[in-house]
Amino acid sequence: MPKRQFLLGIWMLATGLITFAAILFGALLDSQLTPNPSSRIMLWAAVLLAPTTMLLIGFWLEYKLFSPLRHLQIQFARLAANPDAKDDFKPEGWLSGLSNDFSRLREGWRSDRELLSSAREEGARDAARIRHELEAVLAVLDTPLLLCDKHQRVLMLNPAAKAFFSDHPALGLGRHLQQLLPLPNLTEALKKLPTDGSPRQLLLHHEERWLRCDLRRVRANQGEALLTLTDTTDTHESHQRWRQPLAQLLPELRGHTASLTTTAEALSGSAPDSDIRPKLETAMHEETRILGDLIDQLSRVLESLQLDQTCLSDTWSVDLTSAMTDLWEDKAINITPIGIPAWFSADSPTLLAMLEVLLPTLSDSVAIKAFDIEFCLGNKRIYLDLVWEGQPVAQHTLESWRSLPLSEQPLAPRISDVLSQHNSDWWCLPDHDREHARLRIPLPATDRYAEPDRKTQPRPEFHDFSIAELPPPDSELGSCLLKQLEMAVFDTETTGLKLRDGDTVVSIGACRIINGRLRANEHFDQRVNPGMPIPAESTRIHGLNDDDVRDAPPLAVVLPRFRNYVGQAVLVAHNAAFDILAINLPGQEAGVHFDMPVLDTLLLSRAIDPDLEEHGLDALSERFQITFPAGTRHTALGDARVTAELILNLIPRLEARGIHTLQQALELQATAESVRVG
Repeated sequence: MPKRQFLLGIWMLATGLITFAAILFGALLDSQLTPNPSSRIMLWAAVLLAPTTMLLIGFWLEYKLFSPLRHLQIQFARLAANPDAKDDFKPEGWLSGLSNDFSRLREGWRSDRELLSSAREEGARDAARIRHELEAVLAVLDTPLLLCDKHQRVLMLNPAAKAFFSDHPALGLGRHLQQLLPLPNLTEALKKLPTDGSPRQLLLHHEERWLRCDLRRVRANQGEALLTLTDTTDTHESHQRWRQPLAQLLPELRGHTASLTTTAEALSGSAPDSDIRPKLETAMHEETRILGDLIDQLSRVLESLQLDQTCLSDTWSVDLTSAMTDLWEDKAINITPIGIPAWFSADSPTLLAMLEVLLPTLSDSVAIKAFDIEFCLGNKRIYLDLVWEGQPVAQHTLESWRSLPLSEQPLAPRISDVLSQHNSDWWCLPDHDREHARLRIPLPATDRYAEPDRKTQPRPEFHDFSIAELPPPDSELGSCLLKQLEMAVFDTETTGLKLRDGDTVVSIGACRIINGRLRANEHFDQRVNPGMPIPAESTRIHGLNDDDVRDAPPLAVVLPRFRNYVGQAVLVAHNAAFDILAINLPGQEAGVHFDMPVLDTLLLSRAIDPDLEEHGLDALSERFQITFPAGTRHTALGDARVTAELILNLIPRLEARGIHTLQQALELQATAESVRVG
C-alpha cells in the first residue's frame, strides 16, 4: 500500500478515535453535571475542540507539507527522465523557501545541458552536412543497398532497399540480415569476405526471385560489409528463352557447315564425267537448303532477342509528356497534353528518343507546329495518340518513316525497332469531328491505375552506425544494458477483457526501440478479424466495429508476421500481463511462441514510485508530459508509441537507482504488485 494511503488511514483512525472518546466524555459530563443550555453549548464546544483541531491539523499538513512533497517528487521524476521538461511545479507550502534554490539548480542544470548541446552541435555540423549529402545520394539510388556490421546486423538501408523488401515484417535497422534473406550461402560468404575490399558476387534464389548480390568489406573499424542487390529474374528468364534454342541450333549449324564443306571439297576434286558428281551436287543442294532453314531459325531467335521486352517498365504518362514538353520548350513545335493520365509499359528513354525523331518529321509532313498528345485506354493496350488539326498521313508515308534512325551513330536503332520492341505498330485515322487527325501508337498496358504518390515524405531514418557498438547478438541478454536493448513495444485492442472466456484481439500495434532511440517509421499496425461480433462497449473504447475488421486477416495469419517483426527483441507493454495473454493464448494454437523477456511499464513505474497512486497510461503520460496525437488514444499503435516514450523516460530513473541491465529491471519489476487479468 502506498505510504500516503497508510498515513491517511492512520490520521482518519486517530481522528475517529479522538472524536468517539470526546463524544463519550462529553456525554458523561453532560449526564453528571446537568448544565443549563448555555453551559451545555460551551461544554460540547470544549469537548469537540480536540477532534476538530485534529481534523484541521490533518488538512493543514496535507496542504502545507504532503501535497508539496508529492509535487516535488513528480518534478524530480520529470527532471530525471527529461531535464528539458516544462510546466514545472513550484515548491509550495513549507517548501516554498526552496523555490529560489530549486529554480537556480534547475536552470543551472538546463543551462549546462544547453551549453553541452550547443558545443556538440557546433562540433558535429560538418559531419551532419556530409551525412545529409550522403543521405541525399542514397535516397535517389535505384539499387538496393544494405550495410551490415560484423554480426550481420543492418546498419544502413536506402529507400530502394526499403521498397525492395516493402512487404517483409523483419525490415528495419538493427535486424539480423538472416531474417531478411535466410540463405546459408549468403551468411557464409559474408563471414569469408576478404578484408582488402575486393568484391564477391553471389546469385541468390529467394522467394521466386533471382538476385545478384555484390558483396565487399568496407575498410572501417567495425568490419562492415556492403551489399547491393539486383533483381535479375526477368533477365534470367529472358536468357533462358534464347539460350535453349541457340544450344540446339549451333551444333546443327556446325554439323551441316562441316558436311557442306566436305561435300564442296569432294565435288571440286571429282572429274566432270564422274558418276558420283550428281550425287555430290544433290547432297550439296540438300545441305544448302538445311543451312538456309537453320540460318532462318537463327535470325528469328536473334530478332526475338532484339525485341526482348525485359527493359520495359511501368511509366506514368504525365512523366513522359512532361519530358516531351521540356524537350521541345525552346523549339518551334508546341506539345499540349490532353485527356486522362494512364500507366503503360515502355522503354521510356528509347520511346522518348523515337518521338524526338518522329515529331519534326510529322510536323514537316502535315505543316503543323502544334500537337496534342493523349493517352487512351484500349483492350489490354494504351494508345499514345498524337493529334493535330488537318488530314491523316498516308500509310505508305508512315511505312517510309519506319527506317528513320534514332541517331546518326552506326547501327543505331530505327523507329521500326522501337515499335517491334514494344510489340506495337502505328496508323493514322481521322478524328470524330473530321477536322483533326491522330497518329496512334499502341503500347502495353500495366496493372497499375492509381496516380503516383507525389507527397513529400518525412525525412526517413535509414542508417544508424551506432548499432555496430551494441553487444553481439549471442551475448547474455540479461546482462545487456537497458539503453542498448532492442525493444518491440506493443499494444493490443480486443473484443473484451475476458480473454480466457473467448475474447480475442482485433488490432495489434507495435514500434521499435534500438539503442535508446524510437524508430518512427519501423512500426507494425494490423487490424485482425476476430471471427466474432465486436461488442458495442468495446467499440466505444477503441472505435473499431465489425465493418472495420471484416476484410482483415485472422489472428492465425497476423501472429506469425508479428513474431517476425519482433525478431530477437525484448517485448515491452503497459500492463503487459493482459497483452501477453492476448497473443499467447491464440499463439499456442498457431504454433507461434513469444518466449522472450517482457518489460512492463506499469510494474516498473509502481516499483520506482511506490508512494504515488496513479500508474495508468494516462496518468503517466501527464506526469512525464507525453502527448497522444489526436485520435490515437486507445488505438493499438497510438498506445504502443506512448508506451515506448514512457519506457525511454523510465530508463534514466532506473539507472539513477542502480538498475542498468535487463536482468536488474526484471528483478525490480517482480517486486511490484501485479494484477491477474483475463
